[in-house]
Order: sequence, then C-alpha cells, then structure tokens
Amino acid sequence: MFSFDKGVERLTRHMAQTGSRRSLLRQLGVLMAGGAALPLLPVARANAGPSPLGKALPQDPGDPTSCDYWRYCAIDGFLCACCGGSPSQCPPGSEMAALTWIGTCQNPADKRHYIISYNDCCGISSCGRCECNRNEGDRPVVRPQANNDTNWCVGTTSTIYTCSTAVVLGVAT
Repeated sequence: MFSFDKGVERLTRHMAQTGSRRSLLRQLGVLMAGGAALPLLPVARANAGPSPLGKALPQDPGDPTSCDYWRYCAIDGFLCACCGGSPSQCPPGSEMAALTWIGTCQNPADKRHYIISYNDCCGISSCGRCECNRNEGDRPVVRPQANNDTNWCVGTTSTIYTCSTAVVLGVAT
C-alpha cells in the first residue's frame, strides 16, 4: 500500500509541475463533450421521421400476414399486420419504440436487397397472433443493433411488447 501512495503522490506532483489549470479544464471539457456525443452512436431511431419507402414499394409481393413475407427475413415476434396494424404501422393504441434492429432482405420482385428496420410496437397487451421467428442474419448480443432477441420497448411509455413491424428504409448498397 505504501508504494501505491508514493506512486500516486509522484503522479500528482508531476501533473502539477507540468500542466496548467487551463489544460486541466480543456481536458475536462473534451471529456464532457465526448460524453454528450455518446447518444449519437449508430442505432436507428424510429422517431427520426417517416421513410419514403416505409409505406409501400412499387413491387411489394407477398402476404404481409404470412411469416414467409419477404420483409420478415430477420423478424422475431408477432406480426403487426395480423394485430390491427400493417407491416410498417403499429396497431391503434400502441406506440412504436424509439430503438430498432436492422436487417437486409431481398425483394423477390426486383431481386434487390433492402434495409429493413424492425420496430417493436409497445403499450398494449401482446397480440399473440402470427408469431414469426426468422433469424436470417441474426447476430449475437455483442452487436445489439443487429440482434432480434432484445425487447426494444425501452424509452416508450410502456415496456409491454405488442408486435413487430418491418419498415423499408431504403435500398442496400
């Protein structure tokens, strides 16, 4: 313990002799600015505005109430299309979670890959219809933005999971 105390004393004396108060304040400012930028990390947020492709695509083949629908390649949960909503809208009485997980699915009509935002709808009891669990491209929890096993209802008025949507964000490049 004695050597630890001596080491800390040496370090603080060195900092006092070589640094100024201004440099300490500058470093604290950089640390605070970096902490403020932490929420800007790349996690898709649902309230960033509606997507131009979110409503419908020119060629959107398939049945949105079927688990085999092309947009559902990485979905895990109950389909909002079976619960009073649509593939891109929550059922009445529920709200879309601010956080989402992302997948890339191929549209069979044009053979192009699209970026799909899977948003959980929260607030009313679980729908319980059309359960779909497709794990194409699912990643371990170390990459939470690409994992579909997380309850994404954090930040909403209620953390009760209702169903999941599949909003098309754009064409994958």
